Amino acid sequence: MASPLQFAYRTQKHIGVTDAAPVYAPLAGFTNPEGNNRCCEYSPCGRYFAWADPKLVSVVWRTIEDGVPAEEKQPLGRYVQKSQGGWNLQYTADEKFCARQVTNEVQFYESHDLGTVWNKLRVEGVTTFALAPSNNHSVAVFISERKGQPAAVKVYSVPQFAQPISQKTFFKGDKVQLKWNNKGTSLLVLAQTDVDKSNKSYYGETTLYLLSVNGSFDARVPLDKEGPIHDVTWSPNSKEFGVIYGYMPAKSVIFNHRAVPTHSFPLGPRNTIIFSPTGRFALLAGFGNLAGQIDVYDLEKDFRKVTTIESGNPSICVWSPDSRYILTATTSPRLRVDNGVKLWHVGGSIMYNEDMTELYNVLWRPMALDAVAGGDPLSPVPTPHSSATTYLGTIKTPSKPAGAYRPPALVASPRLCTSSARTRAAQFMSCQWLRKRCGPSRTSRCVSAGGEKLEDTQMKKITTKSSVLKELEALERS
Repeated sequence: MASPLQFAYRTQKHIGVTDAAPVYAPLAGFTNPEGNNRCCEYSPCGRYFAWADPKLVSVVWRTIEDGVPAEEKQPLGRYVQKSQGGWNLQYTADEKFCARQVTNEVQFYESHDLGTVWNKLRVEGVTTFALAPSNNHSVAVFISERKGQPAAVKVYSVPQFAQPISQKTFFKGDKVQLKWNNKGTSLLVLAQTDVDKSNKSYYGETTLYLLSVNGSFDARVPLDKEGPIHDVTWSPNSKEFGVIYGYMPAKSVIFNHRAVPTHSFPLGPRNTIIFSPTGRFALLAGFGNLAGQIDVYDLEKDFRKVTTIESGNPSICVWSPDSRYILTATTSPRLRVDNGVKLWHVGGSIMYNEDMTELYNVLWRPMALDAVAGGDPLSPVPTPHSSATTYLGTIKTPSKPAGAYRPPALVASPRLCTSSARTRAAQFMSCQWLRKRCGPSRTSRCVSAGGEKLEDTQMKKITTKSSVLKELEALERS
């Protein structure tokens, strides 16, 4: 039997671990750490769980028997990071090496000895780097524009740092996101400027490039809709990637590994695309200042739409390791009310709901694909937890739109469809029209008193004023 899915969360007061489907209960034997906890994290293999407070880092990997003391571990290395971003070490897929960025170079360490620099990649002006998530030990570095020279992304093989094996130069690149595919054979470069010189956006211009690690291919990804790039992500199969771009309603497109578009989804208010771990499903959603609607598509069934989930306004949305569930969470400080975790089945049904106070983070426990339960994720649909039924009972049915504005005289009676109501409405409109006719006649008399010649229409308004007033008086009395 496969192990149950599991997720961890951090709130203002404690850290908790919950067994998800099919258990839906706190992890037995785990004592929730309380106090001023700053972060929590699973190891990539899912075997270890760690959390930290300002004084201590704790790691859990087994149950301690009575009478057996906990192990005290000494840190493998220490360093000071002056900038807030990019402080964490990056590890190769086999965890043999790790790397960190310092001024004008990337330093590599053997994982068992973080006190000695094993090798250095010297690159003048490097601002960002990314290790490939595969065993080929490649590293990509970004050098921003400087002294009139274009920005550049260069890929090196570790530890052969003499010459890059692939590179791409371009303008309009103050900062980038480097996105490797799972196999480490291709790299997406999302370049962004700090200022949009065309004054069409507050957030600068965005451009997308694709490079192969062996240098055989590089290109700018063709995007045929004007506007920013909202999201880009690789499929787990490493052969295709999805991009959401353009002014709202945004366009969502799947490209192959040669930057050729293969499928376009309907336009919609979206800014997020996430592939399921198996690569079968794609989740398209609009978060942030959008409505929070999630559309799920089956890529193996001709991109058929599976369901639409009204998720509210989550700040976290993650697939479960088995591609059967979608976890959404509303967290602080982005939104301090309605914090909590929801689990949705890929078919659209809600499976679990837990409200929390000041929830800061939620994350799935990583699991290898061969360790999760097999079968079709769409069927059978599992039985929801009782919390899901309770949640559905609290959802209010949307009320009908209020409709167009009506003057008070028209809505005084609830029976608007009767003949008397229609008559009163006609009388009200007639009174309004007659009052408007009286206004221009006063203006025309003033002009005539000044000695100016009046038009025939103005003379007619003056001569008919008395009859208009009589008609208005009769309507108001009725």
